Amino acid sequence: MAVTSEELGNKDIKSLLIKQAVPASIGILFMSVNILVDTIFVGQWIGSLAIAAVTVVLPMTFFISSLGMAVGIGGSSVLSRALGSGDKEKAEKTFGNQIMMTTVLAVLFVLLGILFSEEMLLLFGAQGNIVPLAQEFFFPIIISVPFLALSMMGNTVIRAEGKAKYAMFAMIIPAFVNILLDILFIKFWNMGMFGAALATAISYFMCFLFILWFFIYKSELRLKWHHLKFDVPLVKEISSLSFVTFSRQGVVSLLAIILNHTLYTYGGEHSVVIYGIISRMLMFALFPVLGITQGFLPIAGFNYGANNHKRVKETIFISIKYAAILATLIFVGILVFTKEIVSVFTTDEAVLAETPNALRWVFAASPIIAIQLIGSAYFQAAGKARKALFLTLTKQGFFLIPLVLILPHFFGIFGAWIAFPISDVLSTLITYYFLNKEIKTVLTSH
Repeated sequence: MAVTSEELGNKDIKSLLIKQAVPASIGILFMSVNILVDTIFVGQWIGSLAIAAVTVVLPMTFFISSLGMAVGIGGSSVLSRALGSGDKEKAEKTFGNQIMMTTVLAVLFVLLGILFSEEMLLLFGAQGNIVPLAQEFFFPIIISVPFLALSMMGNTVIRAEGKAKYAMFAMIIPAFVNILLDILFIKFWNMGMFGAALATAISYFMCFLFILWFFIYKSELRLKWHHLKFDVPLVKEISSLSFVTFSRQGVVSLLAIILNHTLYTYGGEHSVVIYGIISRMLMFALFPVLGITQGFLPIAGFNYGANNHKRVKETIFISIKYAAILATLIFVGILVFTKEIVSVFTTDEAVLAETPNALRWVFAASPIIAIQLIGSAYFQAAGKARKALFLTLTKQGFFLIPLVLILPHFFGIFGAWIAFPISDVLSTLITYYFLNKEIKTVLTSH
């Protein structure tokens, strides 16, 4: 049964978090399985270099579609607090502005992506034998990105309403569509990289159709034409919080650029393939931790808007506890089954030999990441954009990117892998300091 927005303010925190986090986790699981299976299919049926091509193209398309996710998460913070304070008109106006902002920005960036496709592919690390495969994969994907952007935006609004199960279905549907079409287009019709891209593009559109259906028939938000008119103060409020998520995604894309070029320089095409496998595993393996973070946001945002700081503090502690336990179990699983995991993706001997050690190092600090994820999510839920932005950028922006640029000069390709756990530890320490200070000075004093 769906959670209503009012229940976010009075139901038991543990049961609320489970109701919000489990569907979010399942949705993220299916989304990551989708990307994972995509990678396995292209690796096994097209070749290991196809994994490198996907690794080059997807960060570019996710950068554009993350505009939708950014507007969604930033606007949903405003929307959750509006619902928490009983201002439904502001909530509906916020959603209308989110739709307009996402559409305009996504279409603009897609046009730029098409006009400068060669330059973009080169920038994101398409070199050598990776280039023709990346070009074949790029164009069907880029055209479908506005639908993905609107889907990402709509999904966060669904969660802000407390209807996490529908948000879960919105992520399950494209996963099933993509996997089925992958088998049809790549395996049976032998359409290669173009077939993989076409399957992904169609799955994005199916996700968009489901979300459109939800807002027409199931949402408690009822939009009218005047809600779609740009409201400048509201756009500024949404943008200030959206900038947090978009900056994070921008930094993730910058990291992908730097990593792809660094890995190619120090380890050649095989190292780009290895990172392609590891990056898929990072999303797939940590799905329950990311699900708890998504489940945390509407509960914390609603109760902060309702001025119920005791419930906000309780939500923080419970979320960190559950996420830390799950992250530790995941880490143990990665350590035990590393070789088996890698062998699923490819039969390339060079990749099979080098990936297990790299995978272990990248996941080495995962037991402590719950503090960093929940801590930065709290400041976003509370509408504190500057601190949320700072903490969001600490891992990739302040630590991981500089370490990836510096350490390989001294340790070769190994330096790129150990940069991940070092940045995890440093960013977690900083987040703990700010979160602990906020709990003592703001949430405890009210």
